[in-house]
Amino acid sequence: MTHLAPATAKPDRPQSGAEILLRALVDQGVDVIFGYPGGAVLPIYDALFQQSAIRHILVRHEQAAVHAAEGYARSTGRVGVVLVTSGPGATNAVTGLVDALMDSIPIVCLTGQVPTHLIGNDAFQEADTVGITRPATKHNYLVKHPDDLARIVHEAFYVARAGRPGPVVIDLPKDIVIAPAPYAAPAVTPHRSYRPNLHPAAAEIETAIALLKSARRPVIYFGGGIINAGAAAQLADFVRLTGFPCTGTLMGLGAFPADDPQWLGMLGMHGTLEANLAMHGCDVMLNIGARFDDRVTGRVADFSPGSRKIHIDIDPSNINKNIAVDLPIVADAKLALAALIAAWRADPRPGPAAARRAWWQQIAAWRARDCLAYRQSMEKGAVIKPQHAIRQLHAATLATGRDTFITTEVGQHQMWAAQHFGFTRPNRWLTSGGLGTMGYGLPAAAGVQVAHPEALVIDIAGEASILMNIQELSTLAQYRLPVKLFILNNRYMGMVRQWQELLHGSRYSHSYSEALPDFVRLAEAFQATGLIAESIDQLDDVIATMLATPGPVIADIRVDPTENCYPMIPSGAPHNEMLLGPDQPASSPFVSDEGMALV
Repeated sequence: MTHLAPATAKPDRPQSGAEILLRALVDQGVDVIFGYPGGAVLPIYDALFQQSAIRHILVRHEQAAVHAAEGYARSTGRVGVVLVTSGPGATNAVTGLVDALMDSIPIVCLTGQVPTHLIGNDAFQEADTVGITRPATKHNYLVKHPDDLARIVHEAFYVARAGRPGPVVIDLPKDIVIAPAPYAAPAVTPHRSYRPNLHPAAAEIETAIALLKSARRPVIYFGGGIINAGAAAQLADFVRLTGFPCTGTLMGLGAFPADDPQWLGMLGMHGTLEANLAMHGCDVMLNIGARFDDRVTGRVADFSPGSRKIHIDIDPSNINKNIAVDLPIVADAKLALAALIAAWRADPRPGPAAARRAWWQQIAAWRARDCLAYRQSMEKGAVIKPQHAIRQLHAATLATGRDTFITTEVGQHQMWAAQHFGFTRPNRWLTSGGLGTMGYGLPAAAGVQVAHPEALVIDIAGEASILMNIQELSTLAQYRLPVKLFILNNRYMGMVRQWQELLHGSRYSHSYSEALPDFVRLAEAFQATGLIAESIDQLDDVIATMLATPGPVIADIRVDPTENCYPMIPSGAPHNEMLLGPDQPASSPFVSDEGMALV
């Protein structure tokens, strides 16, 4: 797809800035806005009242507005739109903006601002939104003249979705949205300065194929860039064409089917043994749409030490930022994969087949350790293991046959969901990866449900994280959004407790959640259904009831408070020093210097 930006077109009759704003949004294909009103944006809300093309969803907090827009954007592939007022309205949105920036989510956030003549005078509800959000966004604008409004709106959408997607802020002084303004429609001329490179060079693809064809122990590693590029089908074609093993990041889950035999599982700190050891021991690595973040690499000096690395990324700033690579390719992931597929098919070299068979045999030996195994007693009254709860939820959703979207909060439950809920399609897994924002899942689920009213939307949550934006239960009630909250309740900030146990002598400083709400009664207070499972014999019935209930549901699943999330690469350790459980020391040498396992 060619990304185009608007040029100046012949303006129509002047309308108010607010009317011009909404007209530009409609021309950009916007059908829903997530927002919260205030004085500086009342002219925009008045214009919203007088039209029917755009639906407005009233959230209960501006941070939640951005997360809801993220959920909408990630589940649809479209740009999410947010509308908040000046001052605290804009500053409340910053956490969501940083979250979208780190996870490459296209958002346009419209912020109110005091009139231009009051900017810099410490006026009521004034904040330097442009200054505050500059490091929190891909780009931001302060509209100073009514004549610029339509052009800036169109440009903001282009910037948000072109290249590596991200959030863009448009700061709108109140006098700008009141004053008459001309309209200019989006045009089709390329942007004057921002033109991301989309097409890989033929020589780079040729070199990549030569490396991949020669590989004895290859690995394909991908991230959320595959999903952003809409390249899941091309990824699957290339993986199957090569016969190579593949692994993905937390943000890439669902881009390749989890039930495919070439899938090694998630990579990184809580990834599988086979994925992490394959990355450590490979001789050629192809990275597509992932940024080598610290949760994946572990100790940088010992990350995949014997491999030649190919890195395909739309964002040139990601190349050689964390890990030095042998072949950088700046390109769109979908176009790059199409080129790789064509070049692979055109190259007659067979590659070292015997060495690759031995590599798959080694991977099979690692898989045989069953690193995600857990022990669940099925006796009546037995405590529920969180891993088992996730697997039973997954099985139950499959049985419904419904299109299912999973959001999460942040913590142990997030990692257990990533490990045990098998995602087979892109855009169905929505979590906060880079920023790790507690409180993300509930508003994100609301945004997904708005976009997909017939789908099954479930927020897998922890009892601590869900309270961060619990007020959004009111949004679910107002718009009758049948989101299901599946709370793995262990009475602790679970990941904090786990690190305190492993690194701080089991000194559980302020990680126990005192005075938790009665989630059943809380659900009833917000016109939802409340359920509780306190032992294994109650779990399946609660899941079945939750899925069969037509409205919003809170399911309080009381799980083992002592359970830790394994496997785990301890902070600062390399991939071959994993903890498989509390009795498996981190220093166990799973892989030799030659990259083959000692099993």
